[in-house]
Amino acid sequence: MAKSRYIVGVDEVGRGPLAGPVTVCAFSIPERTNKKLPRYKDSKRLTRGTRERLAKEFKKIGSARFTLVSVSASLIDRRGIEWATHRAVRRAIRKLGVPPKSARVLLDGRLRAPKEYDQQTIVHGDELISVIAIASIIAKVHRDRLMARYAKRYPGFGFEEHAGYGTRAHYRALRRHGESPIHRRTFLGNVHRRD
Repeated sequence: MAKSRYIVGVDEVGRGPLAGPVTVCAFSIPERTNKKLPRYKDSKRLTRGTRERLAKEFKKIGSARFTLVSVSASLIDRRGIEWATHRAVRRAIRKLGVPPKSARVLLDGRLRAPKEYDQQTIVHGDELISVIAIASIIAKVHRDRLMARYAKRYPGFGFEEHAGYGTRAHYRALRRHGESPIHRRTFLGNVHRRD
């Protein structure tokens, strides 16, 4: 057993949108530091400005590390969202470089770590566990920035506003412009029935 023990929080964002990748963050912190963390809210309950500010603060926490992995819309279409999410989780955790024997992995919802890790999945973990909330916030900020860049490449869809989610404005844009290269065709269904 390694001397240092780490707590790793894992969450995903972008599971349900019509466009863009699914993104996973794995956030690692020494167990002694984890005990001192305040409680944070789930990223969906925070304003964009608050998420941006907190993400900067998290990156300054001593001994903390994080990784981000995104899986593209085209891979989601080919292999499915479950496969894509599992792949992103597995890669994000392994990229941290924390040995399995010195890590306890806490995951949100139905996520699973590679089997060699001591792990616990917690329903609503992003509301209850600080390291999961932090992973959620970092992942959300990263994906939102990515979608804002896509908005410049594919104007007219409003990706900078809705981040690819199925808003009325997004469905109207789809009817007007058709699909972009980052749309998940398997998620679109019959666009013409939506308003």
